[in-house]
Amino acid sequence: MVVGPGTVSDQAPVAPDPAGGSVPGKAIEGRSLGRIAWTRLKRDKVAMAGGYVVLFLILVAVFAPLVVKLLGDPPNEFHQNLIDVNTLAPKGGTGISGDHLFGVEPQNGRDIFSRVVYGARISLLIAFLATGLSVVIGATLGVVAGFFGGWVDALISRAMDVFLAFPLLVFSIALAGVIPDKAFGLSGDALRIAMLIFIIGFFSWPYIGRIVRGQTLSLREREFVDAARSLGARGPYIIFKELLPNLVAPILIYATLLIPTNILFEAALSFLGVGVRPPTASWGGMLSDAARFYTIWHFMFFPGMAIFITVLAFNLFGDGLRDALDPKGRR
Repeated sequence: MVVGPGTVSDQAPVAPDPAGGSVPGKAIEGRSLGRIAWTRLKRDKVAMAGGYVVLFLILVAVFAPLVVKLLGDPPNEFHQNLIDVNTLAPKGGTGISGDHLFGVEPQNGRDIFSRVVYGARISLLIAFLATGLSVVIGATLGVVAGFFGGWVDALISRAMDVFLAFPLLVFSIALAGVIPDKAFGLSGDALRIAMLIFIIGFFSWPYIGRIVRGQTLSLREREFVDAARSLGARGPYIIFKELLPNLVAPILIYATLLIPTNILFEAALSFLGVGVRPPTASWGGMLSDAARFYTIWHFMFFPGMAIFITVLAFNLFGDGLRDALDPKGRR
């Protein structure tokens, strides 16, 4: 085919031949920003390892009943026959066996492996939903403050300062002491979980709100926003079509790094006795019970390692995701 001036050939580009001729080559394929970021992330072996651990933990939490059915006993089932009546410690020191992979608890003989697995459901559920609540509130108010500026920015910024100065731990303990057994159509563990999600999520939004506000202040002065304004675009269109797509990366990065923080906070509240109530398994509650039997190492070790591995995996994956989406940030 002969190509004249101003025309484009529909044939694939021709690649040079080392022998001096030319051979047909493959068409050059463009890559999206998401694909480029995924390629960078795959090259980071540490981040990918953290991501695989996170995915494994999520699957374990989702299929906890099946995992426990195959490898353990019900989390609240007592095994008094495995406990020494004189010392209240498991027979043999830990009670670790093929039936109880992590041993059994002192005094009552509950299977530690099953309780760690079910504790993952509580910790991950609260952490994910609380993070989602923080992201929704923080991203919304951060974009509004950064885009409109003026008195709107001043009002939202002062609200952020108030929430950041709020004694969250003290408030959580006080609220847990006065909350009734039934409220808002919920009761028992459902009410406790909803309360923890609200407390952690609602009072953590200023952190992501400040990040989104700062990014919005920078983006609103960019050329593509000025071009949208010159074409008659109004505020809502610019926010949803121009700003938010460019804010997905920082929001996603911070959400990934906020999840392990919320896991630790939930564990701290359960350790202090204001989380889910016994006998429901939670990692923080198990550590609180283990504090009374500090000489029995396995009781504290396994829930502690579960928290450590989960938080470390999320942090490693979050750091790798940040480097993949914002490679200039590591310079």
